[in-house]
Amino acid sequence: MSSAWLTRGDIYNTILQRDMARRQIDPKVQLSGDNDALVAFEGFKNCYENPAVKKYEKSDAVKGILEVQGHLINIGVAKYESGEYEKAFKSFEASLQAHEILLANTQKSVLESNEQYENQLYVTGLSAQLCKRYQDALKYYNMVYSKGTAKAGVYEGIYAVKLETGDEAGAQKILTEGRAKYPDDSGLLFAEINVYLKNGKLNELTDRLKQAIAKEPENINLYLTLGNVFDNLYQLASKDKEEQKAAEYFEEAKKYYTQATEKDPKNVDAVYSLGALYYNKAAVRTQEMNALPDDFSSAGLKKLKAMKDEVMGLFEQALPHFQKAESLDPNDMNTLIALNEIYARKEDELSIEFKKRLDTVKDGGKNATSHFKN
Repeated sequence: MSSAWLTRGDIYNTILQRDMARRQIDPKVQLSGDNDALVAFEGFKNCYENPAVKKYEKSDAVKGILEVQGHLINIGVAKYESGEYEKAFKSFEASLQAHEILLANTQKSVLESNEQYENQLYVTGLSAQLCKRYQDALKYYNMVYSKGTAKAGVYEGIYAVKLETGDEAGAQKILTEGRAKYPDDSGLLFAEINVYLKNGKLNELTDRLKQAIAKEPENINLYLTLGNVFDNLYQLASKDKEEQKAAEYFEEAKKYYTQATEKDPKNVDAVYSLGALYYNKAAVRTQEMNALPDDFSSAGLKKLKAMKDEVMGLFEQALPHFQKAESLDPNDMNTLIALNEIYARKEDELSIEFKKRLDTVKDGGKNATSHFKN
């Protein structure tokens, strides 16, 4: 019965209006229901759509929808901010349905401007995405996208949903389009960086990461990531015997790792990465040294000594960074392995200490304190 739906809407709308009046006096007053605006709207909507609805009932239903539309949006925002994305989506979607009914009856909607309407479509799609209602998310994102006025967030949302649903080709297409349209948008830039990271496109990554650092100069992770990219490029160039490129990449990796430690001296990943850069280079040189043919001539022995000195020099450069890393985290296994190895090569008794500490961690225990103090 349309009259029953109308009565339901009126009752919940009355409760809501009472609650809102109380909030005018005390903003901390809790609402009686979880979302009386949504319940009221559903009552009015069912009345409005009932084939047997009387003319005056339909008119009253439209009036009720007019009254609750703004509350649907406000409660939806509250649900979104509290992380209740499913409830936010339902409230936002109802506000859009209310908009269509109001326009069809020449009534004023709170979403009457294009900007307000498109923003509501976007937040409805975003809420759907966050509660994993991916088809609903695409529906509302595409309603904005099809207008040709979509902002960067819409492209980012469509990209994320397509990626989540396995449409990698579609995701890449929309990301490329979004990057071309909004080259300065951070969200799309970071999405592109993640694609390159996933696909191992290291050379393409460096420029993107530099752009990201220019936008977020205090983001330590960007410096670490760029340092790691150059570190990997260095290793590849070394493997291919491209000595000049390897040297350039090594210096770039060192520069960005160093900048990360300057931004945050207690960032253990940055400190460790600097040590690992020298340590890994020493390990490569050690392999090259071990591969040398036996040559006991004066020239051969001189060459061997020079390589040994270089290896130990690299380990010495790595050492203070690993000492700092151990002072920040005494239970990192990689740091303990490196310290044990370096001190063993130096024939220093500290290798025994770090062997014990390493065994403790390997056995599932914890070192209560660090050996080195920061």
